Amino acid sequence: MTLRRFVLIALLLGAALTYYAFDLGRYLSLDYFKSQQAAIETWRAAQPARAALIYFLAYVAVTGLSLPGAAAMTLAGGAIFGLLWATVLVSFASTAGATLAFLASRFLLRDWVQQRFGERLRAINTGIEREGGFYLFTLRLVPVFPFFVINLVMGLTAIRTRTFYWVSQVGMLLGTIVYVNAGTQLAKIESLSGILSPAVLGSFALLGIFPLIAKKITERLRGRKVYAGWNKPPCFERNLIVIGAGSAGLVTAYIAAAVKAKVTLVEKHKLGGDCLNTGCVPSKALIRSAKLLSHLRRSREFGIREAKAEFDFADVMERVQSVIKTVAPHDSVERYTELGVEVIEGTAKIVSPWEVEVTRNDGATQRLTTRSIVIAAGARPFVPPIPGIEEVGYLTSDTVWDLRQLPRRLVVLGGGPIGSELTQTFARFGAKVTQVEMAPRILMPEDPEVSELVTQRFRAEGIDVLVNHEAKQFVVESGEKILVAEHAGRDVRIPFDALLVAVGRVANLKGYGLEELGVPAGRTVDTNEFLQTRYPNIYAAGDVAGPYQFTHTAAHQAWYAAVNALFDPFKKFRADYSVIPWATFVEPEAARVGLNEIEAKERAIPYEVTVYGIDDLDRAIADGEAHGFIKVLTVPGADRILGVTIVGEHAGDLIAEYVLAMRHGIGLNKILGTIHIYPTLAEANKHVAGVWKKAHAPQKLLEWVARFHAWRRG
Repeated sequence: MTLRRFVLIALLLGAALTYYAFDLGRYLSLDYFKSQQAAIETWRAAQPARAALIYFLAYVAVTGLSLPGAAAMTLAGGAIFGLLWATVLVSFASTAGATLAFLASRFLLRDWVQQRFGERLRAINTGIEREGGFYLFTLRLVPVFPFFVINLVMGLTAIRTRTFYWVSQVGMLLGTIVYVNAGTQLAKIESLSGILSPAVLGSFALLGIFPLIAKKITERLRGRKVYAGWNKPPCFERNLIVIGAGSAGLVTAYIAAAVKAKVTLVEKHKLGGDCLNTGCVPSKALIRSAKLLSHLRRSREFGIREAKAEFDFADVMERVQSVIKTVAPHDSVERYTELGVEVIEGTAKIVSPWEVEVTRNDGATQRLTTRSIVIAAGARPFVPPIPGIEEVGYLTSDTVWDLRQLPRRLVVLGGGPIGSELTQTFARFGAKVTQVEMAPRILMPEDPEVSELVTQRFRAEGIDVLVNHEAKQFVVESGEKILVAEHAGRDVRIPFDALLVAVGRVANLKGYGLEELGVPAGRTVDTNEFLQTRYPNIYAAGDVAGPYQFTHTAAHQAWYAAVNALFDPFKKFRADYSVIPWATFVEPEAARVGLNEIEAKERAIPYEVTVYGIDDLDRAIADGEAHGFIKVLTVPGADRILGVTIVGEHAGDLIAEYVLAMRHGIGLNKILGTIHIYPTLAEANKHVAGVWKKAHAPQKLLEWVARFHAWRRG
């Protein structure tokens, strides 16, 4: 430590100790001021310049040392010097003191903090360098944190001292005026009736609504900065343009039309997006056919000596297409046109915050103006750049539906939900399937016992599940396709006839004008809690926005995007992700809502675990599906549900009761007290609540009850 740092620390500690040792804070209270008000007024009238100087220096000292009392001094200043002079004194004194605290923090701590936490603070430093002035201005105008905290924290960043000073001067001015004005009114209170005077009530009302006013001012200033350089049209042809007609886009357009807004929906491919055409609908149709075959193979379990099925894989895939065609009218151009949505089949590019250029599929081009835009462009399968993958060819969850001949040997790359669902499905049709996953287990986001149960079933059905295998390259040798994977430091060669890549999905970010507009995007479009992008009138929802890539969460986000886009600035809502359920439709099904044990431990959230084995359930035994479990995480000592994991038959349906319970604060006691039909799988939900209740039974009370009954028996 240098001598200068040591001296500064000694001075600061000495000043702080003096302040608290001699209880100097009592001189900075409103009570003290009221008791001495007459004397202070007389002294100020006799020596106005000296009084102003002493007040100024005292204010600088208090703020510079980050001592409590600045608010009381501001109110007292209004009472002593009046609105104009108190505003001048407080404005400059508070800024000078804040800058001193800022410099002290920078001198003493910044180098140490940056050296130790530089990597973690890199993003913050970059943001401060780019928009530090505006960020500081927002904090000054809307005091989310105490000003002394802002002074000290800003000293640790790279913001320039000059910028800190003038932004603080301007940013704190409005708040200073409000507090000084309140002080001028407090000085006029002579009795209890004075508290009810319009002037005093008005001052306190202004104090109350100041943060709201400041927030609106900040939003307006930010908007002006963001939109600088763009020419806003004097009027708009539409209220809303939605880009993409998947789940998020369709729901957004539906809501807009329902509230009588003029909305245009642009889709370059097929309405319904991935879910209808290449995702949820076709995969579940294929899974259903495969499940039927698996049940036929289990016929002896149900007392049937023999059951066979003859099928052509091409017929199965044609059934899948038939299911898509049956569902398609729900998402058709005709239906949405009838609802009042203008549907354009073509590509869309945002050319300004209020203009979208649309190129129709017939080649015609038009430019549309709109008040708001929602980007719902969806996502696509990610194909890793593994050497040789293009040469051997591959399928994805988008293209697998073109198959009409069952592959003899199929390699599925990926152990997530999509990869696992298609792995089991193709194996049940008779393909020899090898699932390759680089992680230690499949379905990594779930608890280990979930992965274990699913893996056991996969292997029992003849699937070769290879975990801890990293795909290195693909080669063709003597006409045979081979995957070379690394496992435990050695190469493993896996021959195959077809390759299905299912290692995740990436948002569609290119071609929509985001780069030209400077809309930040990483793996997804950057949005705030209202789903707004950099431009407040441009929103993103669904897979393109994240953080979840489920059809139901896309629809959930769409409500917020639509309402906020249509009714901001009058009203807007923060997207709520507090209760998000999902399911993986393998057998046994795996469903979850809220926390599992992995997440609870990572986030250091205390929890209790209650488990009920579905192998004990009467209906599961009768159905030949006596496997799996329900695991409920609750607050220690209480029945409030933190999360639920279900593995077993119809887990995706059973989880719904817990989704409702968590969404509306219903605990396990009320689930236990709810009648469930016998015999159903849903009874498992009541039984797990019973397990929790038994573990939390009041043992001491039961001992006394036992004595009571013994007494009654005589």
